[in-house]
Amino acid sequence: MIGRKLTARLATEELILQDVVPFDGASVVSDLSAPGEAEKLVASRPELIFHLAAVVSGEAEADFDKGYRVNLDGTRRLFEAIRKEGGGAAGPYRPRLVFTSSIAVFGAPFPEAIGDEFLSAPLTSYGTQKAIGELLLSDCSRRGFFDGIGIRLPTICVRPGKPNKAASGFFSGIIREPLAGEEAVLPVPESVRHWFASPRAAIAFLLHAAKINTERLGARRNLTMPGVSATVGEQIEALRKVAGEKVARLIRREPDRAILRIVEGWPPSFDARRALALGFRADRSFEEIIRIHIEDELQGSSVPRPARA
Repeated sequence: MIGRKLTARLATEELILQDVVPFDGASVVSDLSAPGEAEKLVASRPELIFHLAAVVSGEAEADFDKGYRVNLDGTRRLFEAIRKEGGGAAGPYRPRLVFTSSIAVFGAPFPEAIGDEFLSAPLTSYGTQKAIGELLLSDCSRRGFFDGIGIRLPTICVRPGKPNKAASGFFSGIIREPLAGEEAVLPVPESVRHWFASPRAAIAFLLHAAKINTERLGARRNLTMPGVSATVGEQIEALRKVAGEKVARLIRREPDRAILRIVEGWPPSFDARRALALGFRADRSFEEIIRIHIEDELQGSSVPRPARA
């Protein structure tokens, strides 16, 4: 989803688009974790690489082998292919590489708001895979193989389209489905607090990371992105304010201990001052996140659209 939206923003650029499944505009359909595929992708020496490919959290937890094959092996194969290309007969090659990491690299117990000095101690396989990717990116950047920057995305909300296998999917589902007039299942208590950004903000993060002067990062190449901290209850109240009580009533409470165990291991709030100082900007509120979804995905629908404050 993020890749499609990023591609739309970069439509005037010369792009090589790779994915494991066909989609409109894809140049290459392949499995990045398969031997030799990464080498093919970097053979043309692109100046800028966005590495978004990943198995999402719930699926990575359910399928250990697949998660590590895609999220770790695929990442390492890409980094290694760039290193080999730069050391080949064609001469030096050092692209900018933007890696999408995750706030899942952090694990409980948490302070009230996680600062830039908090240690990475993931409590899921997905978080572990992303944390390893961050370390690899920092080391490869230090060695001069590429100019890397890792951005830890908040949970992206509201995700358009069909639900995926991410454990965080319900955060979008309890907004997206009711706005479409459909019932949504809430598997966790309303007291659960989480860190969010809209798809529009996520694209802005990626584009800013692509052009930032990485000398300002020093050796610390990975950044937590700013976002909006909200409880599930606050999400629902924002939905009620934007779309009304009838829409909010379409949320059905159905506890799921497996989902709650995963979500409880994720951080609820951040003090992302380093990213803010470097020019990254977040959404202003969860109400704004909902309005962005309506504007970007539901144009022409009958969903109420109150004026902005």
